[in-house]
Amino acid sequence: MFDILYRMRYNIIEVSKISKSYESLLLKNQLCFPLYAVSNMIIRKYKPYLDDLNLTYTQYIVMMVLWEKEVVNESLLCESVCLKSNTITPLLKKLEEKGYIRKEKNTSDERNLIISLTDDGKKLRDKAVNVPACIAKEINLTSDEAIQIYKLLYKMLDEDKERKDE
Repeated sequence: MFDILYRMRYNIIEVSKISKSYESLLLKNQLCFPLYAVSNMIIRKYKPYLDDLNLTYTQYIVMMVLWEKEVVNESLLCESVCLKSNTITPLLKKLEEKGYIRKEKNTSDERNLIISLTDDGKKLRDKAVNVPACIAKEINLTSDEAIQIYKLLYKMLDEDKERKDE
């Protein structure tokens, strides 16, 4: 019994019911699944820290862009966080209701929305400054491993962006 459980745990048992032609559909053979699962795991680790800031993870990444730039237009913000306008619009409304941002139409082009930090939004940065270090402690990777993953993920993002720009 132990031998069977051991072999199942470490994928040593052949999947006899699935023909070779369908092996590409096995969950264990997908790159997307561990990326998805790790993304969810990391976002769950952020939750208690972000609850203290009254932010969701998506609101947090938007705020990080604003803490860096202080004023951005909506299209640059969407590009920075890899979200579309229809996703960012309700998120910005909630951040504005919380008093963290201000939205204004560009006087030269009213279709272009300008987003800026309020004083409360700037103060929130001081409360958030330790969040990245807290998360880093919760992820069991060496510095070299974290750097390697970071480089590979940004390589994928950059290549996708280049394809879209063509």
